[in-house]
Amino acid sequence: MNLHFRAEGKGKTIVLIHGLFGSADNLGLLARELKQHYQVISIDLRNHGLSPHSDQFTYQDLAQDIIDTLDHLAIDQFDVVGHSMGGKVAMTLSALIPHRVSHLIVIDMAPVVYHTHRHQNVFNGLREVNLHPITKRSEAEQYLARYIEDAGVRQFLLKSLAKTETGYQWRFNVEGLIAHYATIMGWQPTSQPFTGKTLFIKGQLSDYIEPQYRDAIMAQFPNAKAHVVANTGHWLHAEKPETVNRIINQFLAQ
Repeated sequence: MNLHFRAEGKGKTIVLIHGLFGSADNLGLLARELKQHYQVISIDLRNHGLSPHSDQFTYQDLAQDIIDTLDHLAIDQFDVVGHSMGGKVAMTLSALIPHRVSHLIVIDMAPVVYHTHRHQNVFNGLREVNLHPITKRSEAEQYLARYIEDAGVRQFLLKSLAKTETGYQWRFNVEGLIAHYATIMGWQPTSQPFTGKTLFIKGQLSDYIEPQYRDAIMAQFPNAKAHVVANTGHWLHAEKPETVNRIINQFLAQ
């Protein structure tokens, strides 16, 4: 699969991987800083952004797409940063090609199965938009608001609403993501631990990394370090980009 990606800067390669419902632009505040010292590859995962849609959607599929992209670019060694679902993709990369991953940075995600359905209201809103002919973004937001109270979440989703010849349409594959939601929330522990340099960055107010996940993290990433960013939630890289960038740069220098 030929993923859409953006390459910026020069130097050692660092790959940025967005989360569910996102695109390469979501980690733009990180890329803006990192591209001053690195070649930054910002990826649109399959079924997201400008990358192709597919009925196949496993973490192995998503990771292999990135491997194929890096092979096409003749990039061997790289660092990787993944947020949320992108964190699980990054962790899968470290299992498939551990010898090529120099630094693994996971933002607010754990290598565990999440049993709570966290996005039903989002899926309901996306489907509601798809039921109507949309001629302007404000119409789409009104339909989203029937299910999604948080204006920030609505604005995040609307970044992936694209104008086409037949009206506005979602860039991500709504029905494909719904069909594979159990896979997205799931996780298969890696057969061999990744012993490379690993950092988990947690938003203090987020519940994606909890104390009970520590054993699972250390079993799969025995050299992992952790950093908690105070007074932030799941979108800590957008809430405190300077802090997260400083943490990432300090870790990459190790």
